[in-house]
Amino acid sequence: MAALRIATRGSRLALVQATTVAERLRDAHPNLEVELVEVSTEGDQDRSTPLSVLGGRGVFVEAVEEALLDGRADVAVHSLKDVPTEAVPGLVIAAVPERADPRDVLVASEGRPLAALPKGARVGTSSRRRVALLRALRPDLEIAEIRGNVDTRLAKVAGGDYDGAILAAAGLERLGRLGEATQLFDAMQFLPAPGQGALGIQCRDDDATTLGRLAALDDPDAHAATDAERGFLEALGAGCSLPVGAYATVDGALLSVRGMLAASDDAMPDFGDATGPTIDAAAIGRALGERLQAAVASGASA
Repeated sequence: MAALRIATRGSRLALVQATTVAERLRDAHPNLEVELVEVSTEGDQDRSTPLSVLGGRGVFVEAVEEALLDGRADVAVHSLKDVPTEAVPGLVIAAVPERADPRDVLVASEGRPLAALPKGARVGTSSRRRVALLRALRPDLEIAEIRGNVDTRLAKVAGGDYDGAILAAAGLERLGRLGEATQLFDAMQFLPAPGQGALGIQCRDDDATTLGRLAALDDPDAHAATDAERGFLEALGAGCSLPVGAYATVDGALLSVRGMLAASDDAMPDFGDATGPTIDAAAIGRALGERLQAAVASGASA
């Protein structure tokens, strides 16, 4: 039996995520041999240009997808928040495992929460969503671009380059560093990026064997929740570069989703909510996105 090849970025966090998926696959299919294929992406190669200039979310994904399309790998593991919503012909998100903590966290010097940061404190983030949410809470802060992997960002805070930085709880948790967070934000108020905390496991859509193997890793609730969040983002258009957040929860057959959109980094974010049957997750998210986009454009509340 040929080994199942998993494509992944080469960062420490990406390798931890891919290794976890490999272990889950071996547990589900004891005779299956699994190996990792490391891929360098544009976002990994250029660590100085702001993500909004590089192209944002797709810069960490495209090269990994190419490894699937050209046959170097059978499976790709992504942080789902990095995966664009537009479909790639020949590829499918086959599984979304149980979701890790979707929240954002602050890591700040001297163990301070956001409210205790002094006026003018320098807080690092590369996300326009986080910029808008931070400015709504603390307009007196200096918010500065920060690039690099999780370890690099934490080192910049520890070294005094920044007074704090906003990161994803899931990444810290997977690296065993969640204890360094000085504040965990409420996901319903400081909305995460669509898909944050979830992994997207991708394969070729005509590979029936791999599709069958990956089915054992799928968590239906996580898949539905992220479908709603990604539906919300999809409704805003593939070229949307505005601050966007979404978070969905599932309770049996009922799904609830909250979305956030700001007209600019300096504008107050607008929020909207929707509920409906879990089976219609993506459609519920898209409808909310269309409604919130129209409200923001008109200056009305959603």
